[in-house]
Amino acid sequence: MRLAIISDIHGNLTALEAVIADLRETSPDLVLHGGDLGAGGARPAEVVDCVNALGWKGVLGNTDEMLFRPVALTEFAAKAPHRQKLFEVIAEMAGFTRTALGAERIAQLADLPFTQTEGPASLVHASPESAWVAPGAKATEIELDSAYQTLGSRIAVYGHIHHPYVRQVGPRIIANSGSVSLSCDGDLRASYLLIDNDVPSIRRVQYDVGAEIRALKASGIPHAEWVCHSLEKAAFVMP
Repeated sequence: MRLAIISDIHGNLTALEAVIADLRETSPDLVLHGGDLGAGGARPAEVVDCVNALGWKGVLGNTDEMLFRPVALTEFAAKAPHRQKLFEVIAEMAGFTRTALGAERIAQLADLPFTQTEGPASLVHASPESAWVAPGAKATEIELDSAYQTLGSRIAVYGHIHHPYVRQVGPRIIANSGSVSLSCDGDLRASYLLIDNDVPSIRRVQYDVGAEIRALKASGIPHAEWVCHSLEKAAFVMP
């Protein structure tokens, strides 16, 4: 079985279309999405509609949750008062996304489960207990084992941190799919995970970053320049 896991699209239709084109080459038997579908990008409705049309099953991401439960962002922000400016910006952008998506699409996001399991792999957005908190790419084996052992699967996959990797941790493989949009590892390309005969690997896909930047500037989304800068840097930058 060949399984693809696509996560953290963040309303970036340009990158998603490039990934879909690459999927025609890799020909997975099944595609799952890791959440964070629409928030933070120029075309959230188009992305959600595209994922729905393709029939991809998936899991709930933190920015999906904040769209139908805004208090989730407030609760998380309260734990990091030194980043209040960041969360204010995210809240403003979420308002744009809610309007673009409309009630029906937001209700669909609210129905996303927390976990998906297919064959030897289990997928969560961040961790089994939280869509908001996940180990970083440089987490220790102890941290990773503690975070994902409850899934019980031989391969544990998550997104959220926008930094792809594959690591063997004891009897378990732990992998991060990376992100379709807003990469944080210095690589401008979109990223997804391909599991072929139980062996996971990272796929990187070139897309037209300039075209997506133009779409952002024309979209009316608040703080478009911040998102554009993040795309150009392929790294997290403060607004």
